[in-house]
Amino acid sequence: MTKYIFITGGVVSSLGKGISGASIGKLLQLYGFKVTMIKFDPYINIDPGTMNPYQHGEIFVTKDGTESDLDLGTYERFLDISTSKANTNTAGDIYQTVINRERIGGYNGATVQVIPHITDEIKKRFMALKDNCDVSIIEIGGTVGDIEGLPFMESVRQFQLENKKEDTLSIHVTLVPFIAAACELKTKPTQHSVNKLREIGILPDIIICRTERRIKTMLKKKISLFCNVKEECVIEALDVSPIYYIPETLHKQNVDSLIMERLNIKPKKKFDKTWFKKIKSTRVFSKIISVAIVGKYVTLKDAYKSIDESIDIAAAELGAKAEVRYFRAEDKDIVEKLKSCDAVLVPGGFGCRGVNGKIKAIAYARENKIPFLGICLGMQCSIIEAARNLAKLEGANSTEFNKNTKYPVVKIIDEQKNVKYMGGTMRLGNYKAEIRKNTLAHSLYGVDEVDERHRHRYEMNPEFIDILEKVGFYVSAYHNGVLPEIVEIKTHPFFIGVQFHPEFKSRPMKAHPIFVGFIDATLKNK
Repeated sequence: MTKYIFITGGVVSSLGKGISGASIGKLLQLYGFKVTMIKFDPYINIDPGTMNPYQHGEIFVTKDGTESDLDLGTYERFLDISTSKANTNTAGDIYQTVINRERIGGYNGATVQVIPHITDEIKKRFMALKDNCDVSIIEIGGTVGDIEGLPFMESVRQFQLENKKEDTLSIHVTLVPFIAAACELKTKPTQHSVNKLREIGILPDIIICRTERRIKTMLKKKISLFCNVKEECVIEALDVSPIYYIPETLHKQNVDSLIMERLNIKPKKKFDKTWFKKIKSTRVFSKIISVAIVGKYVTLKDAYKSIDESIDIAAAELGAKAEVRYFRAEDKDIVEKLKSCDAVLVPGGFGCRGVNGKIKAIAYARENKIPFLGICLGMQCSIIEAARNLAKLEGANSTEFNKNTKYPVVKIIDEQKNVKYMGGTMRLGNYKAEIRKNTLAHSLYGVDEVDERHRHRYEMNPEFIDILEKVGFYVSAYHNGVLPEIVEIKTHPFFIGVQFHPEFKSRPMKAHPIFVGFIDATLKNK
């Protein structure tokens, strides 16, 4: 029988519901339980694929090509699982499903309403992965009280009513702010948040309190009294770095034992602390390097969340610490700023804004033998830079930026030319890449073929491969022997561009080979 843990949040967004849920999931895994996580976002977008990253951070891509919230990346990294369409839901997708069903007569003439039709669809999706896990952790996006989130909260209430008490558990993540003028922590926001949750009919079993300061026993007693939870179920959640230490901090507060007792489940194996030890062992470093990320969305760190984590994970594996510095590609003095960094990474993106700055950054890294990694658009910009400056193809460009360029070294994929809808229509998800031997790419992977996740509409134009290879800019991997997947410069300490997104497959203690090579070359080049 699958058990269900519901994670809700209150007071403000970005409290770490996803990290809290993933940390709990990791603890349950260490007891031998099979765990999955499902995200429910209340916004009307079908998925976040058409959103500007400043809205909700990066767009994560699952193996089956689903564009999802960045929390799925957190789930994958903590739990070492591969998610899919079943792990992510939005209000827009749910409403569209119900409306489409109504249009074909699926409700036999009934008046279609939020209750029961929308809530029934939500509850159905709560159970989408019940045959594949012992515990399903379900995160409800947004904060309690948001009007768009009410159908999801109502669905949780109904689901708990319809199932045995021991089969469901509610965890509420809330804020206990420190008021500097009063020099004290305040519990009132937590009280109001829990009261709002109780008005909806959900009674939290555990409250996770995000706080800047330690919560003393007196305050825990107060929260316990006013929020109607046991004192031992009031959990302190201080900021921790790296976030992979959080499972251990929750374990020390007996969160895992409280959950197993409430759900009436017994460990499947003796608790394995090896994961804690391994995480700590990777945090002993003797070298520090600085990595520049030159992009469009650099004022929001979450816009490049998986890249940031991938760099950190790879550096930790190599006994180093990587300080990531973000630079706006539009900055006129971008090259001057890069002189303080040991490596350069140009991430993916869309549109022409900042492209010239990215090309300048790539030229700087190439000419000065600075380790360089280009991802998706970053690879495409490296192709443009090589075409202009190495092959002397003046005005070479991508047709995304100049449809009439004389030298279209990057062009739209044929299958994308007549696409009408923007969302979910790119080349998305896992595609195979065949790697050429005696290349940097092959030395990094150590295999002839890999599966990597993609998210793009434009590709390197194969018509220009021979021209670029004559000037030392090589294609080292292809999809189906035709579409370039990886490019590199053999005479450079480390210069590589990949059409896919390797950051989506990084895991703690399982760093992606591309990032390991990038960081290793940076350490050797420093």
